[in-house]
Amino acid sequence: MRERLPVWVQARCGVEPRAVAAVGVVLVLAVGFAAQQYWSARPQPVTAPAVLAPAAPPTPPPVPGAGSGGPGGPIVVDVGGKVRDPGVRRLPGGSRVEDALAAAGGVRPGTDTSGLNRARVLADGEQVLVGVTVQPAPGGVGPGGGPGPGPGPLSLGNATVEQLDGLPGVGPVLARHIVEFRTARGGFRAVDDLRQVDGIGERRFAELRKLVRL
Repeated sequence: MRERLPVWVQARCGVEPRAVAAVGVVLVLAVGFAAQQYWSARPQPVTAPAVLAPAAPPTPPPVPGAGSGGPGGPIVVDVGGKVRDPGVRRLPGGSRVEDALAAAGGVRPGTDTSGLNRARVLADGEQVLVGVTVQPAPGGVGPGGGPGPGPGPLSLGNATVEQLDGLPGVGPVLARHIVEFRTARGGFRAVDDLRQVDGIGERRFAELRKLVRL
């Protein structure tokens, strides 16, 4: 039947395989393009930004000279007597007698330390004597800085460095500071003037005020 039709009709109505393949390719490309557009336009999940913790404030730089000789600051003590390496030692603030003995190499074998309080907190400028019998200083201050036999409180007006050294918490360094302060000011006008001496804080002054007089 087809062969009997005119050639132009056969050309209009006939479909060649090459044309079918071309149409198929166009359809595939169209479908792929539509799918890509749909995939790009779909809703995307949004992740909330992480909340950052506030940065810690910077630590202020230490003030030069702050804390020296005070709580937490370095202290200087004189360790003497029956220790392996006597001398002046620099220790951290809050150190105890036991720390001073260790810094001096320890106590010599056979030394009696039963009367030594190893747990006592040291003060700047203090002297620690081990196994040494010290004569009571004039003014009623005995060995180790405790009260001893004597007429009464020590006079700030004429006490020597050696006498002041016998007071509790006062070593040779602080004793010299007291004498130098007295010389520079022309004497003490009140016991409270001790507060102005370099190295004497409120706690140490409270220990000394009952052991001294003008």
